[in-house]
Order: sequence, then structure tokens, then C-alpha cells
Amino acid sequence: MDFEYYQYSSIPDNSIVEGIMNLHRSIFGDSNDLVYKMESKKNLLINVAIKDTHVVGYKIGYELNHDKFYSWLGGVDKDFRKYGVASKLMDIQHQYLKENGYKIVQTKTMNKWRNMLILNIKKGFDVISTYTDEKGEIKVILEKSLIN
Repeated sequence: MDFEYYQYSSIPDNSIVEGIMNLHRSIFGDSNDLVYKMESKKNLLINVAIKDTHVVGYKIGYELNHDKFYSWLGGVDKDFRKYGVASKLMDIQHQYLKENGYKIVQTKTMNKWRNMLILNIKKGFDVISTYTDEKGEIKVILEKSLIN
């Protein structure tokens, strides 16, 4: 299956944003303040996968400092999973980060998102810590060195 991949260093046009928000809502339940949160992030990077003008995957991250980037949010439409979309979005993001001087990429996930946890580990992330959030859910913090 063929997908088109696009990268944005700022908030993209409304049709892409709407596609991201709809997908985010379908996966995580809401997207009420997503654009507001994106607007407040330093050096925002958005990667999307498109199939027939439909956003089927996205990966959003931002700079924590000049060496470390945080891969913040992402997801793939349930009808397009198992086609390598998440893996490709991650590869594109990490290539950009290397080319732009970042040394470390960090992300967080939860056990309930096992496929993402497994993909992160397969792509070279190490579990560096866990914590329990305000909702009582265990979060897993992972980091990957971008220096070869």
C-alpha cells in the first residue's frame, strides 16, 4: 500500500490539522486543546502519512533543548496499521533530528500501547524510567541516542 509522507516545521494548513485532530480523537478520545498545545511548543515538528487525501498517521514532537527532542504524540488509523506507517514516520522524524544536530530523542508511552512500546524498543530506544501519573497510570520513559 502506498502512502505519501509530509513534514512540517510549523502547524500545517487546516485540512491537515483537521485530519490529525480527527485521528487523534479516534485513538485517544479527545483533541480539544491539541492545536493550542502545539502552538506553545518550541521547534515543533509534525510528520504525517496520507492515503488518498486522508491523514492515516501522524507523529508530533518538539525540542526540549538543543540536544534533546521529545517525540510527543502519534498514532495510526486502525484501518492502516500493520503497513509500517508508524515505523516510517519514526524513521523520517529521526533522520530529520540527526540532520539538525539533536543527540537524543525521548518519548513516553504506557503498557496499554504495547505496539508502540515494542516498536520503540525495536527502533533502538531504551527504557530509562517509569512513573505513575496523576490518573494513576504508569508511564514508561524511553530514550534513544541519535549519535552513531
